[in-house]
Amino acid sequence: MKFFICEIVYKAPIEKIEEATLEHRGFLRQGYDEGFLLLSGPQVPRTGGIVIAKGESMEAVAEFFNNDPYKKKGLAEHTFIEFTPKNHQDFLKDWVA
Repeated sequence: MKFFICEIVYKAPIEKIEEATLEHRGFLRQGYDEGFLLLSGPQVPRTGGIVIAKGESMEAVAEFFNNDPYKKKGLAEHTFIEFTPKNHQDFLKDWVA
């Protein structure tokens, strides 16, 4: 399994983002329910968001995020950074394994 930081960068006014936020969070819920998202939330200041994810490949993670309402509506762009966890809190051992 590979691990990724996904940066979501807003490309629309915050009012447009807010109109799609509930739908976006529902979309993310799918990733949590399937077990491959760990954390997500808006950046401060609110210019985008960050998601910690795992997947078989960057392409697989990017494919999931192609269905993000923010992306489908042209409101945001996503970039992905792969990383290799070397240390983690004990409570994450099952998620990282």
